[in-house]
Amino acid sequence: MLLSVLADVRDMHECTVYDDLEVPTVINASGTKTRIGGSRIRPEALKAMTRAAESFVRLSDLQAAASNRIEEVTNAEAGYVTNGAAGALLLAAAACITETDPGVMSRLPDTTGVADEIVMPRTHRTGYDHALRTAGATIVDIGSNDKYLGTGSRNVEPWEYADAIGEETIAVAHIYKSYGSPSLAKVCEIAHENDVPVIVDAAAELPPASNLSWFIEQGADLVAFSGGKAIRGPQTTGILAGRSDLIESVAVQHLDMHAADAVWEPPESLLNTDQFDGVPRQGIGRPLKVGKEELVGLLRALELFVEEDHESTRAEWRQRADHIGDALGSKD
Repeated sequence: MLLSVLADVRDMHECTVYDDLEVPTVINASGTKTRIGGSRIRPEALKAMTRAAESFVRLSDLQAAASNRIEEVTNAEAGYVTNGAAGALLLAAAACITETDPGVMSRLPDTTGVADEIVMPRTHRTGYDHALRTAGATIVDIGSNDKYLGTGSRNVEPWEYADAIGEETIAVAHIYKSYGSPSLAKVCEIAHENDVPVIVDAAAELPPASNLSWFIEQGADLVAFSGGKAIRGPQTTGILAGRSDLIESVAVQHLDMHAADAVWEPPESLLNTDQFDGVPRQGIGRPLKVGKEELVGLLRALELFVEEDHESTRAEWRQRADHIGDALGSKD
């Protein structure tokens, strides 16, 4: 049976662009891992990207339209399309550091004389917090590894959040896992009592589709999702959803600011130009460009993800896994 399955795979193989480049393809048995290309983009998203390539638009207009659609599915005040979830985290940190101060924006990642601390449990620290530090943030560790090491029952206590928040704190960062404690709602409660926003890394927390809004419902101020995993949009995209004032700061630090004052007219729904005396300089997010094609592809993929019957998809995956497992276990 196993030989039959392998033969089926071989027969299905057609010459690909990777064959032309003499790059070997792999069988994905690990999920939506970036190192092997994330997931396979939805065909409908590819078609949307092709159509998007046919015309020119102002990226600010397109991001404003994206914000409206992200708002609808997340129940957040606003949204933004980023270059992956890591890009979303960098922009989130930058927004919390600068708010809408163009002077501070122009100096990042130099935060000399500016509050830049992000409180984060030690057990939430990962290689991805490099994105927060790239914006200029300083991570303040709290808690311990007691539970992981078996020397205690909990890694971090609620009071440790409150104790660590001070005048230099600009945010609390939370890497969401369902088994973590204290709850996200409790973390948000403590942060908000101290007038500090909460940034949530939920890059791989889809499905279920209900998670698109769940983090906002718990009180998160900015939530980062990957666009190239379960959503199956372009691998280079991500979603940042949250408070409109912080998304406004993200937009100012991400969009191309190479424009004369007379023609700098981004949609008011995205940002208010009246608060700036002239056009801000290119922000720290400028190297994190998202093209119009990727942006449109992500929006189409997101639309289909929300409409998808995820239980049916899960059942199909289970059936495939069982088929392969049976084949591998066969002596034939």
